[in-house]
Amino acid sequence: MEKIALITGASGGLGQAIAKKLLIDDWKLILAGRDQHKLKEAYGDNHTQIIADCTNSAGVKKIFEEINANQLLPTALAHCVGNIRLGALHRMHESDFLDCMNANLFSAFHTLAGFINHLKQSSSAGSAVLVSSAAASIGTPNHEAIAAAKGGLEAMLRSAAATYANLNVRINAVSPGILETPAAADIISSDLTREMAARQYPIKGIGNVEDVADLMAWLLSDSAKRVTGQIWSIDGGFSSIRPIVK
Repeated sequence: MEKIALITGASGGLGQAIAKKLLIDDWKLILAGRDQHKLKEAYGDNHTQIIADCTNSAGVKKIFEEINANQLLPTALAHCVGNIRLGALHRMHESDFLDCMNANLFSAFHTLAGFINHLKQSSSAGSAVLVSSAAASIGTPNHEAIAAAKGGLEAMLRSAAATYANLNVRINAVSPGILETPAAADIISSDLTREMAARQYPIKGIGNVEDVADLMAWLLSDSAKRVTGQIWSIDGGFSSIRPIVK
């Protein structure tokens, strides 16, 4: 059976990394994103490309309407949509908080619901992997918005994994620290901020998207067929152990 994967946020750094990994593993790709120019820039005219905003139900409906029109059946979902909004709670504008929730939590809700409904209509098993953050599991200064969004994502994931396990639909997430991506460019824009960010991890350094993509690809594969409802930390120990202070 042909292996088909849907990648949302496909033009981002992590989306491109998981696309490359899945291609090596012989997956056929459906790439979704809001910006046609960025998708073309990243992938040319290759693969099935869908322009849609999955932070709302209408955008997700469009994605699966185009998938149906092309007679495709994706059985894997890599949901890579998200943004980073930092700032103390009392200084954050409501619009920034809601934008963070839309990008990180509501997009996951709409996309996962659409994907599961698509699988149910064809009575197919499947697997999904979402992206959380180390900030969801440990208090980190000025991360209130992203912590709320990703914490909600993790809670939703565990419940959904329980709901759909009897249909053989697996749902997991990866939880990285800061990654070398365009989304984090402003946070590590200078040598000083990069060094400060790298030093906060027990295993010092900035994460790379290839490592996260490897883990995501494994979670989507048959090698992880007994794995569901799990949050996989890949954060240099940030959320679970303290670094040695010198």
